[in-house]
Amino acid sequence: MRVLLANPETSRSFYDFAGIIDDEPYELECLQAHLKGKGIEAEIWDGQSDKDFRRTFTDYKPDCVYFCGRTRQENFIKEYCEYSSNPVSWTKSGKVVTVVGGIHAQNCPERFREDYIDYIVSTFDPSAVSDIIEGKAPEEIAGISWNDGGIWHVNGKVPYDITEMPWADRTNFYRYGAKYCYLELRPIAVIRTAFSCPYSCAFCYRNRLNCHRYTARDIEDVVNEIESIDCENIYIIDDDFLVNILRLERFIGLIKERNIHRKFVCFGRADFIAKYPHVIKKLAGIGFYYILTGLEYIENRRLNDTNKRNNVNTNVRALRTCQENGINMMGMFITDLDFTAHDFGNLYKWIRHFDLKHVAISIYTPEMCLENFEEYKDRLITQDPAEWDYLHVVAKPEKLSVRRYYFHYHILLIRLFLRAKRQGVYDFMDYKAFIKSFLKNLFRFGG
Repeated sequence: MRVLLANPETSRSFYDFAGIIDDEPYELECLQAHLKGKGIEAEIWDGQSDKDFRRTFTDYKPDCVYFCGRTRQENFIKEYCEYSSNPVSWTKSGKVVTVVGGIHAQNCPERFREDYIDYIVSTFDPSAVSDIIEGKAPEEIAGISWNDGGIWHVNGKVPYDITEMPWADRTNFYRYGAKYCYLELRPIAVIRTAFSCPYSCAFCYRNRLNCHRYTARDIEDVVNEIESIDCENIYIIDDDFLVNILRLERFIGLIKERNIHRKFVCFGRADFIAKYPHVIKKLAGIGFYYILTGLEYIENRRLNDTNKRNNVNTNVRALRTCQENGINMMGMFITDLDFTAHDFGNLYKWIRHFDLKHVAISIYTPEMCLENFEEYKDRLITQDPAEWDYLHVVAKPEKLSVRRYYFHYHILLIRLFLRAKRQGVYDFMDYKAFIKSFLKNLFRFGG
């Protein structure tokens, strides 16, 4: 069996941050390692580095194609599945088996129940994929759904212990490494040390992954893998890396003992940063360069509604802690659907007042897999999953028209980019291209 592991492109327009933040297809690299260990030939096609799926499909002649991706990639996954399942596309005798996995399939498997899709994998366990490929009876494979002549059968969801996950096969990364980046850190390699999240923020689905089961790798195994990666920049993509204080202390100690020199990027909560400034100082000492922190809102009343158990004062202390230790905090905010022009303006003033240099602004997007999605169904102005990228308004705002909301959102982005330009924060980027794009989009979207 020849298996093509596919990660579709995230967009076919300039309206995203492709080329600014691009991750290697880490999930596929781990799956590739697992399949190779089973003696199954597998190659990766990554839509970020190669836009021509059809050519790769024709050249490789797979027996099975496995796709993974997030909500915004749903259309592309379906397009490529339909192409792969069409007999006209087959270059060998026999049917090409189509399998869909990844985070979106794990959360919303029902969205992929199409005639041209054979299996949906709703678990992180790579053996579910190898069992499908090796022809095991589907009813004996936990964590999958399968298409039986147009009738879909479901065999539940199962958690997976990340300690059983093989190290990523980085053949693809070393081939296309220059394309993978986090802002100015290029190339950057990805590593995961835990599945799911131990917290339960109301707007986020991450704690639901892996059947709500948080599971972490042995930290010595993590450091062993980091040491083996030929790349000076490491992006730890755990939903929250700053969780267990003892585990972090051991991580810091091992990095020092082995004299490992890397620049690190990770996600971390503000309350942890504020509570353990001495640990943040140690992390800075071993090369932590960016900490991506969900600040969300600048008003306590909004933070209280998120079930994040955090407040604005804690956010400020966390920011100060990072600033004092030379770590760049990437402050991640949400613009709510009840925002007014005044709220957009206040957010900019807060960012400027506290001298937060690195900022990501997401439009509130109701997640399809959460219970509160039902509350927004009557307000949806689009059904296109490609717009679930946190850059589009998908539900009608409460106090502004869709067009006016976009206007104030893009004004905020323009002000932030101009401020960043003055500070030289993103000198590696083409400021003019992005600002031109924002100006173009001020009135472009109308619902």
